[in-house]
Amino acid sequence: MELHDLWFVLIAVLWTGYFFLEGFDFGVGVLTKVLARDRTEKRVLINTIGPVWDGNEVWLLSAGGATFAAFPEWYATMFSGFYLPLLLILVCLIVRGVAFEYRAKRPEERWQRNWEHAIFWASLLPAFLWGVAFGNIVHGVKIDSGMEYVGNLVDLLNPYALLGGLVTLTLFTFHGTVFAGLKTTGEIRYRARRLALRLGAVTALLAAGFLVWTQVDRGDTKSLVALLVAVAALLCALVTTARGREGWAFALSGVTIAATVAMFFLTLFPNVMPSSLNEQWSLTVSNASSSPYTLKIMTWCTCVAAPLVMLYQGWTYWVFRKRIGTQHIADAH
Repeated sequence: MELHDLWFVLIAVLWTGYFFLEGFDFGVGVLTKVLARDRTEKRVLINTIGPVWDGNEVWLLSAGGATFAAFPEWYATMFSGFYLPLLLILVCLIVRGVAFEYRAKRPEERWQRNWEHAIFWASLLPAFLWGVAFGNIVHGVKIDSGMEYVGNLVDLLNPYALLGGLVTLTLFTFHGTVFAGLKTTGEIRYRARRLALRLGAVTALLAAGFLVWTQVDRGDTKSLVALLVAVAALLCALVTTARGREGWAFALSGVTIAATVAMFFLTLFPNVMPSSLNEQWSLTVSNASSSPYTLKIMTWCTCVAAPLVMLYQGWTYWVFRKRIGTQHIADAH
Protein backbone atom coordinates (compact mmCIF):
# COMPACT_ATOMS: atom_id res chain seq x y z
CA MET A 1 0.00 0.00 0.00
CA GLU A 2 1.33 3.43 -0.95
CA LEU A 3 1.72 5.95 1.87
CA HIS A 4 -0.88 8.30 0.40
CA ASP A 5 -3.37 5.40 0.34
CA LEU A 6 -2.50 4.62 3.97
CA TRP A 7 -3.13 8.22 4.98
CA PHE A 8 -6.45 8.24 3.18
CA VAL A 9 -7.44 5.28 5.36
CA LEU A 10 -6.09 6.95 8.52
CA ILE A 11 -8.07 10.13 7.81
CA ALA A 12 -11.17 7.98 7.34
CA VAL A 13 -10.47 6.40 10.74
CA LEU A 14 -10.07 9.83 12.36
CA TRP A 15 -13.40 11.05 10.94
CA THR A 16 -15.02 7.83 12.09
CA GLY A 17 -13.73 8.38 15.62
CA TYR A 18 -14.87 11.99 15.57
CA PHE A 19 -18.41 11.22 14.40
CA PHE A 20 -18.72 8.27 16.78
CA LEU A 21 -17.68 10.31 19.82
CA GLU A 22 -18.80 13.83 18.97
CA GLY A 23 -21.95 12.40 17.42
CA PHE A 24 -23.43 11.34 20.75
CA ASP A 25 -22.55 14.59 22.51
CA PHE A 26 -24.12 16.56 19.64
CA GLY A 27 -27.15 14.36 20.19
CA VAL A 28 -27.18 14.99 23.94
CA GLY A 29 -26.97 18.74 23.24
CA VAL A 30 -30.09 18.46 21.07
CA LEU A 31 -31.81 16.39 23.78
CA THR A 32 -31.52 19.22 26.30
CA LYS A 33 -34.64 20.66 24.64
CA VAL A 34 -36.21 17.45 23.33
CA LEU A 35 -35.90 15.02 26.24
CA ALA A 36 -35.32 17.09 29.39
CA ARG A 37 -38.48 18.30 31.14
CA ASP A 38 -36.95 20.71 33.64
CA ARG A 39 -33.71 22.43 34.58
CA THR A 40 -32.53 19.53 36.74
CA GLU A 41 -32.87 17.02 33.89
CA LYS A 42 -30.99 19.39 31.59
CA ARG A 43 -28.18 19.40 34.11
CA VAL A 44 -28.22 15.60 34.17
CA LEU A 45 -27.89 15.42 30.38
CA ILE A 46 -25.13 18.02 30.27
CA ASN A 47 -23.26 16.21 33.04
CA THR A 48 -23.28 12.95 31.05
CA ILE A 49 -20.96 14.54 28.48
CA GLY A 50 -19.32 17.16 30.70
CA PRO A 51 -16.08 15.22 31.34
CA VAL A 52 -15.63 14.03 27.73
CA TRP A 53 -16.97 16.53 25.17
CA ASP A 54 -13.72 18.49 24.83
CA GLY A 55 -11.67 15.30 24.46
CA ASN A 56 -14.00 14.19 21.65
CA GLU A 57 -13.13 17.31 19.67
CA VAL A 58 -9.47 16.25 19.60
CA TRP A 59 -10.48 13.85 16.83
CA LEU A 60 -11.66 16.78 14.69
CA LEU A 61 -8.39 18.63 15.22
CA SER A 62 -6.48 15.48 14.34
CA ALA A 63 -8.55 14.87 11.19
CA GLY A 64 -8.15 18.48 10.05
CA GLY A 65 -4.43 18.52 10.82
CA ALA A 66 -3.85 15.19 9.09
CA THR A 67 -5.71 16.41 5.98
CA PHE A 68 -3.64 19.60 5.93
CA ALA A 69 -0.35 17.74 6.24
CA ALA A 70 -1.06 14.66 4.12
CA PHE A 71 -3.30 16.17 1.41
CA PRO A 72 -2.67 19.94 1.25
CA GLU A 73 -4.49 20.35 -2.08
CA TRP A 74 -7.57 18.63 -0.65
CA TYR A 75 -7.43 20.80 2.46
CA ALA A 76 -7.04 24.03 0.47
CA THR A 77 -9.85 23.28 -1.98
CA MET A 78 -12.25 22.03 0.68
CA PHE A 79 -11.73 24.86 3.15
CA SER A 80 -11.87 27.56 0.48
CA GLY A 81 -14.92 26.08 -1.27
CA PHE A 82 -16.80 25.26 1.95
CA TYR A 83 -15.66 28.39 3.74
CA LEU A 84 -19.05 29.61 5.02
CA PRO A 85 -20.42 26.23 6.22
CA LEU A 86 -17.13 25.32 7.91
CA LEU A 87 -16.88 28.77 9.49
CA LEU A 88 -20.40 28.33 10.87
CA ILE A 89 -19.42 24.94 12.29
CA LEU A 90 -16.33 26.48 13.88
CA VAL A 91 -18.36 29.30 15.44
CA CYS A 92 -20.87 26.78 16.79
CA LEU A 93 -18.11 24.67 18.34
CA ILE A 94 -16.61 27.75 20.00
CA VAL A 95 -19.99 28.92 21.33
CA ARG A 96 -20.79 25.40 22.50
CA GLY A 97 -17.55 25.11 24.43
CA VAL A 98 -18.05 28.50 26.05
CA ALA A 99 -21.64 27.55 26.94
CA PHE A 100 -20.53 24.40 28.76
CA GLU A 101 -17.95 26.36 30.76
CA TYR A 102 -19.94 29.53 31.49
CA ARG A 103 -23.42 28.15 32.08
CA ALA A 104 -22.84 27.51 35.79
CA LYS A 105 -20.77 30.63 36.46
CA ARG A 106 -23.78 32.62 37.60
CA PRO A 107 -26.93 31.46 39.43
CA GLU A 108 -29.50 33.60 37.55
CA GLU A 109 -32.07 31.52 35.69
CA ARG A 110 -31.98 33.76 32.61
CA TRP A 111 -28.19 33.48 32.37
CA GLN A 112 -28.26 29.67 32.51
CA ARG A 113 -31.27 29.40 30.18
CA ASN A 114 -29.53 31.48 27.49
CA TRP A 115 -26.45 29.27 27.62
CA GLU A 116 -28.69 26.20 27.39
CA HIS A 117 -30.21 27.66 24.22
CA ALA A 118 -26.65 28.05 22.91
CA ILE A 119 -25.84 24.41 23.70
CA PHE A 120 -28.92 23.25 21.79
CA TRP A 121 -28.38 25.30 18.62
CA ALA A 122 -24.60 24.88 18.63
CA SER A 123 -25.14 21.10 18.74
CA LEU A 124 -27.94 20.92 16.17
CA LEU A 125 -26.33 23.05 13.45
CA PRO A 126 -22.96 21.22 13.25
CA ALA A 127 -24.75 17.86 13.31
CA PHE A 128 -26.66 18.98 10.21
CA LEU A 129 -23.84 20.84 8.45
CA TRP A 130 -21.35 17.98 8.66
CA GLY A 131 -23.77 15.86 6.67
CA VAL A 132 -24.17 18.63 4.10
CA ALA A 133 -20.39 18.99 3.77
CA PHE A 134 -19.67 15.29 3.36
CA GLY A 135 -22.65 14.88 1.07
CA ASN A 136 -21.13 17.44 -1.29
CA ILE A 137 -17.69 15.83 -1.11
CA VAL A 138 -19.09 12.43 -2.04
CA HIS A 139 -21.52 13.72 -4.69
CA GLY A 140 -18.92 15.95 -6.35
CA VAL A 141 -18.49 19.72 -6.53
CA LYS A 142 -17.46 22.25 -9.15
CA ILE A 143 -13.66 21.96 -9.29
CA ASP A 144 -11.82 23.36 -12.29
CA SER A 145 -8.56 22.28 -13.91
CA GLY A 146 -6.56 24.34 -11.41
CA MET A 147 -7.97 22.36 -8.43
CA GLU A 148 -10.06 25.39 -7.40
CA TYR A 149 -13.69 25.33 -6.31
CA VAL A 150 -15.66 27.56 -8.70
CA GLY A 151 -19.18 27.05 -7.36
CA ASN A 152 -21.09 29.09 -4.79
CA LEU A 153 -23.02 28.52 -1.57
CA VAL A 154 -26.26 27.70 -3.40
CA ASP A 155 -24.51 24.85 -5.23
CA LEU A 156 -23.73 23.24 -1.87
CA LEU A 157 -27.41 23.25 -0.86
CA ASN A 158 -28.45 20.56 -3.32
CA PRO A 159 -31.06 17.87 -2.46
CA TYR A 160 -28.49 15.10 -1.96
CA ALA A 161 -26.40 17.15 0.47
CA LEU A 162 -29.45 18.41 2.39
CA LEU A 163 -30.66 14.82 2.78
CA GLY A 164 -27.18 13.96 4.05
CA GLY A 165 -27.54 16.72 6.63
CA LEU A 166 -30.86 15.33 7.83
CA VAL A 167 -29.32 11.85 8.09
CA THR A 168 -26.39 12.98 10.23
CA LEU A 169 -28.67 15.12 12.40
CA THR A 170 -31.12 12.30 13.12
CA LEU A 171 -28.38 9.65 13.39
CA PHE A 172 -26.34 11.69 15.85
CA THR A 173 -29.44 12.52 17.88
CA PHE A 174 -30.40 8.83 17.95
CA HIS A 175 -26.84 7.99 18.99
CA GLY A 176 -27.07 10.60 21.75
CA THR A 177 -30.45 9.30 22.91
CA VAL A 178 -29.07 5.79 23.26
CA PHE A 179 -26.07 7.22 25.13
CA ALA A 180 -28.43 9.14 27.45
CA GLY A 181 -30.23 5.89 28.22
CA LEU A 182 -26.89 4.22 28.91
CA LYS A 183 -25.59 6.98 31.19
CA THR A 184 -28.69 7.97 33.19
CA THR A 185 -30.93 6.37 35.75
CA GLY A 186 -34.52 6.88 36.81
CA GLU A 187 -37.38 8.27 34.73
CA ILE A 188 -35.15 10.07 32.22
CA ARG A 189 -33.52 6.75 31.31
CA TYR A 190 -36.85 5.16 30.33
CA ARG A 191 -37.99 8.22 28.41
CA ALA A 192 -34.70 8.18 26.53
CA ARG A 193 -35.34 4.56 25.55
CA ARG A 194 -38.84 5.34 24.26
CA LEU A 195 -37.59 8.36 22.33
CA ALA A 196 -34.75 6.32 20.84
CA LEU A 197 -37.24 3.85 19.36
CA ARG A 198 -39.26 6.59 17.65
CA LEU A 199 -36.21 8.53 16.53
CA GLY A 200 -34.45 5.39 15.32
CA ALA A 201 -37.35 4.55 13.01
CA VAL A 202 -37.15 8.01 11.39
CA THR A 203 -33.37 7.71 11.13
CA ALA A 204 -33.64 4.31 9.46
CA LEU A 205 -35.94 5.65 6.74
CA LEU A 206 -33.76 8.69 6.00
CA ALA A 207 -30.50 6.75 6.16
CA ALA A 208 -31.77 3.98 3.90
CA GLY A 209 -32.84 6.48 1.25
CA PHE A 210 -29.58 8.41 1.44
CA LEU A 211 -27.30 5.37 1.40
CA VAL A 212 -29.17 3.76 -1.49
CA TRP A 213 -28.90 7.04 -3.42
CA THR A 214 -25.16 7.06 -2.70
CA GLN A 215 -24.79 3.46 -3.82
CA VAL A 216 -26.66 4.06 -7.08
CA ASP A 217 -24.74 7.27 -7.77
CA ARG A 218 -21.15 6.23 -7.01
CA GLY A 219 -21.14 2.89 -5.24
CA ASP A 220 -19.48 -0.46 -5.93
CA THR A 221 -19.35 -3.85 -4.22
CA LYS A 222 -17.29 -2.61 -1.25
CA SER A 223 -19.60 0.33 -0.57
CA LEU A 224 -22.59 -2.03 -0.85
CA VAL A 225 -21.15 -4.13 1.97
CA ALA A 226 -20.78 -0.99 4.12
CA LEU A 227 -24.37 -0.02 3.28
CA LEU A 228 -25.70 -3.41 4.39
CA VAL A 229 -23.66 -3.28 7.60
CA ALA A 230 -24.97 0.23 8.40
CA VAL A 231 -28.61 -0.74 7.85
CA ALA A 232 -28.28 -4.03 9.76
CA ALA A 233 -26.52 -2.34 12.70
CA LEU A 234 -29.18 0.36 12.92
CA LEU A 235 -32.00 -2.18 12.93
CA CYS A 236 -30.21 -4.25 15.58
CA ALA A 237 -29.70 -1.09 17.64
CA LEU A 238 -33.46 -0.57 17.61
CA VAL A 239 -34.10 -4.16 18.70
CA THR A 240 -31.59 -4.01 21.56
CA THR A 241 -32.99 -0.63 22.64
CA ALA A 242 -36.48 -2.12 22.85
CA ARG A 243 -35.07 -4.91 25.03
CA GLY A 244 -33.37 -2.44 27.37
CA ARG A 245 -29.82 -3.45 26.39
CA GLU A 246 -28.40 0.07 26.28
CA GLY A 247 -24.77 -0.98 26.05
CA TRP A 248 -25.35 -3.11 22.97
CA ALA A 249 -27.62 -0.45 21.48
CA PHE A 250 -24.93 2.21 21.88
CA ALA A 251 -22.26 -0.03 20.35
CA LEU A 252 -24.53 -0.84 17.39
CA SER A 253 -25.46 2.80 16.78
CA GLY A 254 -21.73 3.47 16.75
CA VAL A 255 -21.25 0.69 14.19
CA THR A 256 -23.94 2.39 12.08
CA ILE A 257 -21.97 5.64 12.12
CA ALA A 258 -18.69 3.84 11.38
CA ALA A 259 -20.21 1.93 8.44
CA THR A 260 -21.76 5.11 7.06
CA VAL A 261 -18.42 6.95 7.17
CA ALA A 262 -16.72 3.89 5.64
CA MET A 263 -19.23 3.99 2.79
CA PHE A 264 -18.46 7.68 2.20
CA PHE A 265 -14.74 7.03 1.87
CA LEU A 266 -15.15 3.82 -0.13
CA THR A 267 -17.24 5.64 -2.72
CA LEU A 268 -14.63 8.41 -2.85
CA PHE A 269 -11.47 6.33 -3.34
CA PRO A 270 -9.20 6.94 -5.22
CA ASN A 271 -10.66 10.45 -5.32
CA VAL A 272 -10.64 12.68 -2.28
CA MET A 273 -12.85 15.35 -3.87
CA PRO A 274 -14.55 14.53 -7.18
CA SER A 275 -15.15 17.25 -9.75
CA SER A 276 -18.69 17.51 -11.11
CA LEU A 277 -17.37 19.50 -14.10
CA ASN A 278 -14.86 16.99 -15.41
CA GLU A 279 -13.79 13.70 -13.87
CA GLN A 280 -10.20 14.42 -14.98
CA TRP A 281 -10.13 17.49 -12.73
CA SER A 282 -10.94 15.53 -9.57
CA LEU A 283 -8.58 15.61 -6.61
CA THR A 284 -7.16 12.15 -5.96
CA VAL A 285 -4.97 10.53 -3.34
CA SER A 286 -2.00 10.91 -5.66
CA ASN A 287 -2.36 14.43 -7.10
CA ALA A 288 -3.47 16.01 -3.81
CA SER A 289 -0.95 14.40 -1.45
CA SER A 290 2.25 15.60 0.15
CA SER A 291 5.67 14.20 -0.73
CA PRO A 292 6.51 10.61 0.31
CA TYR A 293 9.12 11.94 2.77
CA THR A 294 6.52 14.09 4.54
CA LEU A 295 4.10 11.18 4.74
CA LYS A 296 6.84 8.93 6.12
CA ILE A 297 7.65 11.35 8.97
CA MET A 298 3.93 11.75 9.74
CA THR A 299 3.51 7.99 9.89
CA TRP A 300 6.28 7.55 12.48
CA CYS A 301 4.94 10.41 14.62
CA THR A 302 1.44 8.94 14.50
CA CYS A 303 2.67 5.51 15.56
CA VAL A 304 4.10 7.09 18.72
CA ALA A 305 1.41 9.64 19.62
CA ALA A 306 -1.86 7.97 18.61
CA PRO A 307 -1.75 5.03 21.09
CA LEU A 308 -1.02 7.40 23.99
CA VAL A 309 -3.96 9.66 23.11
CA MET A 310 -6.33 6.72 22.73
CA LEU A 311 -5.21 5.17 26.03
CA TYR A 312 -5.75 8.44 27.87
CA GLN A 313 -9.18 8.98 26.35
CA GLY A 314 -10.18 5.40 27.12
CA TRP A 315 -9.10 5.90 30.72
CA THR A 316 -11.26 9.05 30.92
CA TYR A 317 -14.35 7.17 29.81
CA TRP A 318 -13.61 4.40 32.30
CA VAL A 319 -13.32 6.84 35.20
CA PHE A 320 -16.64 8.53 34.34
CA ARG A 321 -18.51 5.35 33.44
CA LYS A 322 -21.18 5.46 36.20
CA ARG A 323 -24.80 6.38 35.58
CA ILE A 324 -26.18 9.63 36.95
CA GLY A 325 -29.70 10.83 37.72
CA THR A 326 -31.58 13.75 39.21
CA GLN A 327 -30.74 12.48 42.71
CA HIS A 328 -27.06 13.22 42.00
CA ILE A 329 -27.67 16.86 41.13
CA ALA A 330 -27.04 19.23 44.01
CA ASP A 331 -29.55 21.98 44.66
CA ALA A 332 -28.66 25.25 42.93
CA HIS A 333 -27.51 28.03 45.23
